[in-house]
Amino acid sequence: MDLAFTPEEQTFREEIRAWVAASLPKDISHKVHNALNLTRDDQQGWAKILGKKGWLGYGWPAQFGGPGWTAVQKHLFEEECAMAGAPRIIPFGPVMVAPVIMTFGSPEQQKRHLPGIASGEVWWSQGYSEPNAGSDLASLRCKAERQGDKFIVNGQKTWTTLAQFGDWMFCLVRTSSEGKPQTGISFLLMDMKTPGITVRPIRTVDGGVEVNDVFFDNVEVPAENLIGEENKGWTYAKHLLSHERTNIADVNRAKRELERLKRIAKTEGVYEDHRFRDEIAKLEVEVVALEMMVLRVLSAEKSGKNSLDVAGLLKIRGSEIQQRYSELMMMAAGPYALPLIREAMDAGWQGEAVGALYCAPLAGTYFNMRKTTIYGGSNEVQRNIVAQTVLS
Repeated sequence: MDLAFTPEEQTFREEIRAWVAASLPKDISHKVHNALNLTRDDQQGWAKILGKKGWLGYGWPAQFGGPGWTAVQKHLFEEECAMAGAPRIIPFGPVMVAPVIMTFGSPEQQKRHLPGIASGEVWWSQGYSEPNAGSDLASLRCKAERQGDKFIVNGQKTWTTLAQFGDWMFCLVRTSSEGKPQTGISFLLMDMKTPGITVRPIRTVDGGVEVNDVFFDNVEVPAENLIGEENKGWTYAKHLLSHERTNIADVNRAKRELERLKRIAKTEGVYEDHRFRDEIAKLEVEVVALEMMVLRVLSAEKSGKNSLDVAGLLKIRGSEIQQRYSELMMMAAGPYALPLIREAMDAGWQGEAVGALYCAPLAGTYFNMRKTTIYGGSNEVQRNIVAQTVLS
């Protein structure tokens, strides 16, 4: 297993670094480096810049308009974007539903939806979790009844990330109650402007509106929006979830936030505290170990070997690391980390009130990161999956 990058890969990294430095708006990178609120325009603006370059679908094969990069090149691209302060690519379109459309969608669906995803023009949302179906996703009850050339959808989805911005949603629905729960699920694509769809924002403890309830009241969805076969949606969902869980690990963001933690600790004068620096060192070891796991998978792909099915393991470690660096930032800033007045942050003056601008978002980040070990499949469930598929 060779974890060293080749000269060609190093040259590729330098080219990506130069392009990102020239193309990423400075006001956006400032917000990212300081964990300030990103607007829809910020996030979609960067997506459109990438789309114009042909890199929003950076993981796509060339046959669907992607750059056709190797696994290592994709990793280097992600790392350089993260370290430069680029916003995370909103994954629901280019990272999650696009591979499903490529693999299981019809040629008509590919022609209709992939260009809008690749350009960054169309914002997608994910309709999976329900009030009584989260980690046990197979128990979902949102119902779609086939009536001729359309489905009639009734039910509810919850914790739907950024659905208030969504143009389209990919949604798991129940089309049959016979047999095992997994066998009666279908995968539908829905236009969010369709009559009967209501989005109700959920204000979270950090003061933000990141997640939503979505209600469906006799929503008519054309049957041509069904991906693959009816009642086979669970197969397509599993394909998608592997992309989601690997994306949650986000080792490159962890590396960037580790550097931010060090900056805060030095500014607040606690970096010289040996016990606190020990905690930073422990975290850094965990980040390096996570990166080695990612590179191990990439090395296997590069050599043509079958890599371990470690998407769940990457999700477990990545989510725990995200929680840990947010905790240590709070500890470093002490009492200055506590105030959270979102309106003041947006106005740009809370930094003066609490002592430093970088302290203002810390409480919000900490609260927000509590969810990472739950969404995308709770870590407890993921440990069971890892035990069955990797350790058995």
